[in-house]
Amino acid sequence: MYLSGIIAMAYFLANTKFMTGGIRSIIRDVGFSVIMTIKNITILGSGVMGHGIAQVSATAGYKVVLRDIKQEFLDKAMEKVRWSLDKLVSKDKISKEEGDTIFARITPVVDLNEAVKDAEMVIEVVPEIMDLKKKVYAELDKAAAPEVIFASNTSTLPITEIANTTSRPDKFIGIHFFNPPQLMKLVEIIPGEKTSQEITDMTQKYVKSVNKQAVLCRKDVPGFIINRLFIPMVHEACFVMDRTNATLEEIDSAVKFKLGFPMGIFELADFTGMDVIHKATSEMHLRDKKVIFPHPLVEKMFDEKKLGQKSGEGYYKYSDDKYERVALTEEIAAKCNPIQIVANILNNAAWLVTNGASDIEEIEKAAQLGLGLKKPLFETAKEIGIKNIVDELNKLADEHGEFYRPDPLLVSMQ
Repeated sequence: MYLSGIIAMAYFLANTKFMTGGIRSIIRDVGFSVIMTIKNITILGSGVMGHGIAQVSATAGYKVVLRDIKQEFLDKAMEKVRWSLDKLVSKDKISKEEGDTIFARITPVVDLNEAVKDAEMVIEVVPEIMDLKKKVYAELDKAAAPEVIFASNTSTLPITEIANTTSRPDKFIGIHFFNPPQLMKLVEIIPGEKTSQEITDMTQKYVKSVNKQAVLCRKDVPGFIINRLFIPMVHEACFVMDRTNATLEEIDSAVKFKLGFPMGIFELADFTGMDVIHKATSEMHLRDKKVIFPHPLVEKMFDEKKLGQKSGEGYYKYSDDKYERVALTEEIAAKCNPIQIVANILNNAAWLVTNGASDIEEIEKAAQLGLGLKKPLFETAKEIGIKNIVDELNKLADEHGEFYRPDPLLVSMQ
C-alpha cells in the first residue's frame, strides 16, 4: 500500500492541473447522463478519509459541504486541506489561484440539515461501527430529500444491511476510498442487493471524474475485494510462522521478492495498523467463517496495544514516529517457501470469481492499485504451479480443516 501510494502521488501531482476540469471532461466523454445532475456533494465525517475525499471532489469541480459534529473537528480538517493544497502550490503542480478556488469549494458545516439541504449525493465517512452508522443514517434519512443518493465509505461493513435501515436502499451504494484518498488511485464500488443500476453507473462516473480508478465488487461480500485478499493473508502468515519456524524477516522477504509485494506481509500489517486489521477480521469473520481462519496472535496484539508503526511496536519494533522500512533481502527470501501464503490469497481470489463478486481482470487491477503488486496474482500462481497450489491447499485442508479446501476455479485451472 505504501508503494502504490507513492505511485498514486506521482500520478496525482502530474495531473492535478487538469483535474479542476474533471467533471466537465467526464461529461464530455460519456455524454448526457446522471453525472450531470451531481454538482453538490456532502461528506459526513471530516477525519483523514473525510477531508481527503472532500479535497479530491473539490479539485474535480464539485461543490462540497464537509460536515462533522464539532466545529473544532472541521477547523482541523480545513487546515489539513489548506496544507495539502499549499504543498501542491509549492511544487508548482497547481497555481495559488487554483488552490484558493479548490479550497473555496469546500464549506464546513456542523448542522446536519444545513449540510444536506442542497446535496445530491452524501458520502458517509464515520467510524467503522455498525450501530454508529445506523444512527447516522437514521438522522440523515430524515434530513435529506428523497432523491439524494447515499454512499458509504465503509471498508468491511455490509452495504445491504446499512442500506436497509434507510428508506432508499435502491439509492444506496458502497464507495470505498483507500487511505489517503489524495494519493491512492483505487476506489472499490459495492452495490447493495437493492442498489439500482443507474446509481452504480453514476458512482462509477463520479469515481472517474475525481481521477480515480474504480473496481466493481458485484456482490456485497465480506471484505469486498482488497480486504478479502489482504486480511486473511496476515493470519495465514502467522500460521506459516508457527508451522515452519520461519522468522518474520524470512516470511516478509519471501512475500516481497517472490510474490511481488511492495513490502512484507507483517511489515504491511504494521503499516496498516493492527487495530484496523483486528476490526476488519472481526467484521468479516462474523459474516462469513470461510473468509478467514483467525490466528490468535492478531487479537492478542490488538489487546496488548501492539498496533504497529503508530504505537511503536507491532510485529516489529520502531524507534520513533518516522516511517521505517524493515531490512528484507533476496538472500533471506531464499530461506522461506511462501506457497501457503500465495495459496491463501489465490483461494480467496478464486472464491470471488466463483461466487460472481468479481473476475480475474478486476481482481488483478485491484491488487495492483490497492496492494501495490508488481506482477499479477495469477501470473505468480502459474509460475509456482496451479497444481502445486491446489495440492498444498488439499494437504492443509486434510491437516487443519475444510477452510483450506481449494476453490473449484483453482481445481479447474490445473
